[in-house]
Amino acid sequence: MEHYKKLENMYLDANCNKIYGPRIKINEGMCEISIDVKEEFFHAAGAVHGSVYFKLLDDCAFFAANSLEKDNFVLTTSFTTYITKPVVDGKMIGIGKVVSRTKKTFISESIILDVKGNEVARGSGIFAISASDLNTIKSYKL
Repeated sequence: MEHYKKLENMYLDANCNKIYGPRIKINEGMCEISIDVKEEFFHAAGAVHGSVYFKLLDDCAFFAANSLEKDNFVLTTSFTTYITKPVVDGKMIGIGKVVSRTKKTFISESIILDVKGNEVARGSGIFAISASDLNTIKSYKL
C-alpha cells in the first residue's frame, strides 16, 4: 500500500537512522524493523546499550500505529520498556503491533528478537494522533 511505503521512506530518511542502518516493513497495524548489531551501540560492559532497545521498540510500535492513521503523524505519549537479555552480536529484530485503538489514541506493543529468535526485550506505548498532516512532512513520499 502506498501509505506504508511512504512511512517506510520517511523512517529511512530520518537523520538518526543513518547511524543504525535499519530495514523496515510496514503492514496494517504492524511493523518490523531490523538492525545489525555494531560495537558502536555497546555500553562499557560490551553489550547493546538500552537506548538502542528503546529506539527499536518505540519505532516498531509507533509505525504500527501510524500505519492505521493515514492523515496525521502520531506521537509517542508514553512508553514502557523491559530489557530481558543482553545482545552482543548478530541482529536485533523488532516487531510491533497495535493492540487497541480509540478515536484519538493507539496502544501498541513490541518485542525484540535476537538472531536466534529469542525474545530479548518487550515494550508498550500509547500514541496520540497529532495535528501534523503527514503530507507536509518532506520525506513522506514515494
